[in-house]
Amino acid sequence: MPPTSLESATSAKPKYLKLVYQHLVNNFLTLLLLPIIATALAKAIRLGPDEIFRHYSALQFDPITLVCFSFFIIFVCTVYFMRKPRAVYLVDYACFKPPVALRVPYSTFMEHSRIILHDEPKSVDFQVKILERSGLGEETALPPAIHYIPPSPSMDAARAEAQLVIFSAMDSLLKKTGLKPKNIDILIVNCSLFSPTPSLSAMVINKYKMRESVKSFNLSGMGCSAGLISIDLARDLLQSHPKSNAVVVSTEIITPNYYQGKERPMLLPNCLFRMGGAAIFLSNCRSDSRRAKYQLVRVVRTHKGAHDKAYRCVYEDEDPQGKMGISLSKDLMRIAGEALKSNITTIGPLVLPASEQILFVLSLIGRKVFNPRWRPYIPDFKEAFEHFCIHAGGRAVIDELQKSLGLSAEHVEASRMTLHRFGNTSSSSLWYELSYIEAKGRMRSGDRVWQIGFGSGFKCNSAVWKCIRSVKTPVDGPWADCIDKYPVHIPEVVKL
Repeated sequence: MPPTSLESATSAKPKYLKLVYQHLVNNFLTLLLLPIIATALAKAIRLGPDEIFRHYSALQFDPITLVCFSFFIIFVCTVYFMRKPRAVYLVDYACFKPPVALRVPYSTFMEHSRIILHDEPKSVDFQVKILERSGLGEETALPPAIHYIPPSPSMDAARAEAQLVIFSAMDSLLKKTGLKPKNIDILIVNCSLFSPTPSLSAMVINKYKMRESVKSFNLSGMGCSAGLISIDLARDLLQSHPKSNAVVVSTEIITPNYYQGKERPMLLPNCLFRMGGAAIFLSNCRSDSRRAKYQLVRVVRTHKGAHDKAYRCVYEDEDPQGKMGISLSKDLMRIAGEALKSNITTIGPLVLPASEQILFVLSLIGRKVFNPRWRPYIPDFKEAFEHFCIHAGGRAVIDELQKSLGLSAEHVEASRMTLHRFGNTSSSSLWYELSYIEAKGRMRSGDRVWQIGFGSGFKCNSAVWKCIRSVKTPVDGPWADCIDKYPVHIPEVVKL
């Protein structure tokens, strides 16, 4: 039965009251200064120019006091500008788009699973159930070695996948930005599960013949949140090196980590993880600020590794048959929720408007002093951000964060569509999501973006970006040939 007009008006009243409250609190200083300025102007008009000039002439300035005051102002300004952090700009980025020949439709994936696990029908049925509810589409991709029956992972195959993904993303980035490899000052590559010798960062340096003084870093074992850890490392390095730039490459190599056993916790990653990678160009140069898309506002990192369950909830291990795999614990979602709460507690005071912070503090005091059963107030992060990039780790992850943060379907659209089109691409998924928002033409100057990543350890990391110019709808990129058909409806269960 549709609500009556009286019911609609009653339900809308608290909403309008909150809007009035937010307007008053967030603009408190403006509202306070306006009457003071108006009173001063009215007084000046009444006095007239002659009277104002007479009062000014009557003032006596002591030259020594004036000089000391001037030096003090200059000293304060100098200290402020010396201690002020250097601005870090995101000039541009590029995402790897897998070739069509590597796509893995449901039918192909399940056919391979039935052949590989022909003696384990229960394990096959388990994978069917996971895939039906995963939120993945028919166009995700796996590397060539996994297409063989049985899969034939090897060091050469893993290196070939790394070269395909990383070099494709790097080539695209260099073409888009006009950046020359010899002009790269800092190179950071993160890949959790494939760590060869020489490192992947050395592989990139060798391919593009970078100069000998390039500062290179290779991060491994840090899970799906390693991309934001790399951004944080790049930011710290750019603070120490003026007039420098950094290239961050985020990827995950699937070839050596495809599990071929029957343990259910280890079969989960097979159903979710797919090929992907991204290359990001950061700079602290003023000359690059004019063409940059975003400015990095802050990075907040939370690590729950001191707790045993959190440490082991995403764990690389051997099964009883000696086959390597990544085990995902049943406690994963609960631990992710706790890590998110800790991260929000830190980032909230840094980004939320005063109106939301006051309500949160009052709620906290009320629960401590009056009634601990009061529902805690969940801050409205939609007041702080226009766009949300939630790690596309799986449908359950996106559902949980949407519920916890009170987000609309549009706010999590980029995450759901990235999971559908590309699958869980680990640390690079956040950049496919940002690319989706840009491809939809939704990014405007002044918009704020919150990237949230989760990873083994267990970690929850956040990065906040501010768009510094309206981003034109790109004509290339991973979404160029399919953005028109998105968003698509993703049913709760896809019957296979």
